[in-house]
Amino acid sequence: MSGTARSPLPMRAAAAAYRFRESLFALPALLVLGSIALAEVATAVDRAAAARALPLTLSMHSSTATWLLSTVAGATITTAGVVFSLTVVSLQLASSQFSPRVMRSFIRDRLSQVVIGLLVATFVYAVLVLRAVDADSRATAPRISLTVAVLLTVVTVLLIVAHLDHLAHGLQVGRVVERISAEGRQVLAATDRTTAAERPAVVRTQPAGQPALTVPAPCDGWVTQAPSDRLLLAVPPGTTVRLETRVGAYVHGGEPLVTVWPAPEDRGATARRLAATVLVSASRTMQYDVDFALRQLVDIGLRALSAAVNDPTTAVEAGLRIGSLLRRLLTADAPADAVAGPDRRVLLRPWQLSAEEYIAHGFDQLRHAAPAQPQVAAALLRVLRMLIAHVQVAGRAEHVPALHRQIDLLLESLRTSGLHPADLARLEAVATAADPADHSSHWDAAPAGAGAGGLNGSHAAAGTP
Repeated sequence: MSGTARSPLPMRAAAAAYRFRESLFALPALLVLGSIALAEVATAVDRAAAARALPLTLSMHSSTATWLLSTVAGATITTAGVVFSLTVVSLQLASSQFSPRVMRSFIRDRLSQVVIGLLVATFVYAVLVLRAVDADSRATAPRISLTVAVLLTVVTVLLIVAHLDHLAHGLQVGRVVERISAEGRQVLAATDRTTAAERPAVVRTQPAGQPALTVPAPCDGWVTQAPSDRLLLAVPPGTTVRLETRVGAYVHGGEPLVTVWPAPEDRGATARRLAATVLVSASRTMQYDVDFALRQLVDIGLRALSAAVNDPTTAVEAGLRIGSLLRRLLTADAPADAVAGPDRRVLLRPWQLSAEEYIAHGFDQLRHAAPAQPQVAAALLRVLRMLIAHVQVAGRAEHVPALHRQIDLLLESLRTSGLHPADLARLEAVATAADPADHSSHWDAAPAGAGAGGLNGSHAAAGTP
């Protein structure tokens, strides 16, 4: 079997690449290493060129070059401290204003990582090039090394300005929720591609009395990867493997992770392959977990509705982005509960989230908090109503009852919240085709085909996802 099972290295490489993207240290460290190599190469070229005048390079005496490089080194390392402080402040603001889980989108920001790395890299480069400057103040300084130092300084200064502009825009709630929603759409697209490549199978049940192999979770943490193709190739032919958890779930060390029947002869080797295939991480990621995108958007909405923040407009925007994700999620093909593999292998995934659970995760907590803010309640009702219309047009009418249930529960909470009867009547109208934002009062008198304009009015008023 070991000859047919794929190596887990590509999967671990993908996980390592994802962790690299979420590290404020990895890319800056690479840039510093690159600056060390650049300094060595530049000084070597200068020595090879000797005192020849090279085109497009700076010429100055050693005393001036020493002053210039010292100034660049001191200024860049000082500015690096300022940028570090700005980054920490932005992370603190994101955590307190939006949600601690939103910090990851700021840590993942490539421009921030590049600016931090380039500042330190320029400092290191300037210090290393100082070694090549002649002690004789009248001697000619190395041209190429100095030219590169000046270019690095100019690029770094421009990137600092770009970073400040990017940071100011990035702290706006619209950009924050858009980034989360965009990453969620990427996860959905990847899931769609994986689902299209899988072959559904008939669900198998474990025969009574048949011995099985149970693989426990190696540690506490979040399940970040459980690729179906690798799970199937990690077991012998004719075997059924059942995943006892799901991507995005938290497992305790020693809990059942995977069950295999009939029990393979090489129990130890199979258990090791399966444990290496299902990755458990210390932190939850969105690599294959679109539910984490919903979680972050809901957290932003809840934080906005808290007494400390009291920003219902932000909660409305979070609700609209939740609707955007659910429009795609509810009309996509759901991954099969049973997947067929080569040589009569079958993978069972009984704990996948259903469409009803995604709807509940997206709206339940906001629905509980919304009655205190009629503006938020109206936005949620419009989003739910538009989702109902969307899934009906897409031929996914099986999701309509779960969406209607959210509307009914929200209206029931509103009726017992002590709202003024006029406000309650308006919200009840929002939940139906009599929504005033649809300008439905004009439909009866409008000519044929004018209803389309009313529908556009509804989408504009709700901020169509």
